Amino acid sequence: MQIKETDLPGVLLVEPKVFGDERGYFLETWSAERYREQGVNVAFVQDNLSKSRRGTLRGLHLQNPNGQGKLVYVVIGEVFDVAVDVRIGSPTFGRWFGTTLSETNKRQMYIPVGYAHGFCVTSEEAIFAYKCTTPYRPETEVTIAYDDPRLGIPWPVTSPTLSKKDIAGLRLADVPQERLPHYRG
Repeated sequence: MQIKETDLPGVLLVEPKVFGDERGYFLETWSAERYREQGVNVAFVQDNLSKSRRGTLRGLHLQNPNGQGKLVYVVIGEVFDVAVDVRIGSPTFGRWFGTTLSETNKRQMYIPVGYAHGFCVTSEEAIFAYKCTTPYRPETEVTIAYDDPRLGIPWPVTSPTLSKKDIAGLRLADVPQERLPHYRG
């Protein structure tokens, strides 16, 4: 396994070791010991799986309080995956990192607490998996507008399919400060 840092502190790209032959392939999607050896020392308490069709955009979501760290990857298909630093006082507040995750490249992305997360499906369909460090608590969820011009994320779709929650997302500047996490240095 190889872990690469991104321009956002704590957001990591993971390239698992893949063992393949004429039958297919095998890879570990999570090993607490191996990830801990690489500096990802977290305990996951919930696994999620979503299936979406091309053009679906989910996000940008976070929880505060009860922030979630997430290890995300694609089982089938391809997505453009994004993490946005929304920690008040962070030197990288409002900056984002995006990458393609797919069944072909088998990459994972680790997104720590304090970041909003979203993805857009670029294949016909995608099955997206993620491990979370805290349970889902809908009463603490914050949705940031995927198309916030201040963020300027170049999503690979012009008219995404959105949930009602994502349609109602707030621009980052309009989210009450008490609803956002604070940078701890």
